[in-house]
Amino acid sequence: MGAALARLVYSRRLSSRVAIPDGVWAYWRCGGAEDISRISDLSVGGLFLSTPIPQTVGVKAQLDFLVQEGNIRVEAEVRHLVPSGGLGLKFTAISDQDCPNLVALLNRIRSVSHPGRAN
Repeated sequence: MGAALARLVYSRRLSSRVAIPDGVWAYWRCGGAEDISRISDLSVGGLFLSTPIPQTVGVKAQLDFLVQEGNIRVEAEVRHLVPSGGLGLKFTAISDQDCPNLVALLNRIRSVSHPGRAN
């Protein structure tokens, strides 16, 4: 998982968050809670998960994206909380096999957000 994470951290500086108007969903587990929630924005370094379930900053989370690109499983850490709004999560690990699927998902979202724009 380390090599893929190193690429994500470096790549994070090359791309910004992408708002997801129609939503992407993920199954997540964190602090004894588990749920399926909408991801409202995404980057190679993290995401914002829309959920009314509060969590403590610093707690670890596991996410499984529910997307057409294939398996995307990440480990993350809660970095900030919006009460009754959601969680800001920073990715801490992703497998080498799942990393290309995350990149493909970001490319798909960017192409929908900016039709006709070259990636």
